Amino acid sequence: MIRRDDRLGVLLGASLLLIIAGDACAHSRSAGGSHGGIDIPEISHGEMAVISDYRRGIIDLASRAVDTNEPFRRVLNYAEIQYSYCLWGRVPGSVTDEESPFNECAHAYLAATKAVLMAMREMPLEAPAAGEIISAVDADMVRRGLALVTCQFSGEAFNTADIIKPRWSKIPLHFASMASLAGLAALLGFAVLALRRFLRPKAQSSE
Repeated sequence: MIRRDDRLGVLLGASLLLIIAGDACAHSRSAGGSHGGIDIPEISHGEMAVISDYRRGIIDLASRAVDTNEPFRRVLNYAEIQYSYCLWGRVPGSVTDEESPFNECAHAYLAATKAVLMAMREMPLEAPAAGEIISAVDADMVRRGLALVTCQFSGEAFNTADIIKPRWSKIPLHFASMASLAGLAALLGFAVLALRRFLRPKAQSSE
């Protein structure tokens, strides 16, 4: 039988997820939708499937770049912010499944990642490494036959002033996302429970 403290721990974990989706409204973009930032070209569904495999290397290279300017740094920052909004790409299908509530936000961070990569092609110090990644991406695109693969978000451009959030209201309708977040809620709940038990003073033994 589940004790009262156990139930509280699990419920608290579920509550944390609800807080994440606290603004769980029908809007996937940030309020206002201002486009006063830097425009980021769209990325196709096929491209993002490959760029995602090279994302870490691209971001690491960009983070070490020395010959940068403000637009480059803002796009790089946007790529990192969007990645966190998309739960660090951990939700199954967020990149490959266009029906995923996380697919549009995945398009956003991968479009920014691609923009960063293409910008480094023009930087004297980063150009050789960036060129190698671009060649590898192109080869993978051809090998996997993804060049012409598109989806509903493939023609969508982005802007650094416009944060793309997951479509929280659609999560219950998408099994992979729902199962993943339910598992995360349970994990958080049991982690809270374990912490409570660890911090609870041990009862003094009676003489």
